[in-house]
Amino acid sequence: MSLRIRARSLQIGLIPGAECSAIVLSMLLLTGCGYQFRVEGAGPTIGGTSTPTLSGPPPRLVIKTLENNSFEPNLETRYTNYLRHEFSSGSGAQIVPESEAADLVLTGQILSVTTPTLSFTQTTTLESRTEVIILVKVEETRTKKMVWIQTAKGFSEFFVTTDLQENRALQNRALEQAGRFIAEDLASRFLLQVESGKLSKATKTPAPSTRESR
Repeated sequence: MSLRIRARSLQIGLIPGAECSAIVLSMLLLTGCGYQFRVEGAGPTIGGTSTPTLSGPPPRLVIKTLENNSFEPNLETRYTNYLRHEFSSGSGAQIVPESEAADLVLTGQILSVTTPTLSFTQTTTLESRTEVIILVKVEETRTKKMVWIQTAKGFSEFFVTTDLQENRALQNRALEQAGRFIAEDLASRFLLQVESGKLSKATKTPAPSTRESR
């Protein structure tokens, strides 16, 4: 099985020489085997940053099953599970089931899945790329106000063989890689919203109004 990999793009800050060398070495090692995949948009920052301490409890977030508007069947359940997994570990939110009370609700759509040809001969396709576009929205449950909207696009490239069954397996693997990295990217962006305090007003319940007694 002929495959290759390239790590997705990251925002890299000022890194000491030893750490920079280690990162470059690890990326060079990665280029030898596996898939090539990437996600559009800014990724997490490496080096020179510290994770802010969140004040108060994390927002309670429900992630509903995505709508699948693509021609790829049965993709919505897999991609929803990727989102729930990544948001549980890296979004700064507490993921709860739909049956429980929540501060925020995430809904979304798989807008498209395409597989353009990257390289070919006069008779054969040599390399293809799976491209997935997802749109997610986060709504405040109490006011029904939209507090966060984000579109993410993921890529995963693979070489095409003469075996149709193997090609389908390669494409499925590419879909999985693109979905997992989209979920990771969205969770990282959501974490920035939580850490910056932009979602604090949406998750804060107002005090009940009182009247002066006469």
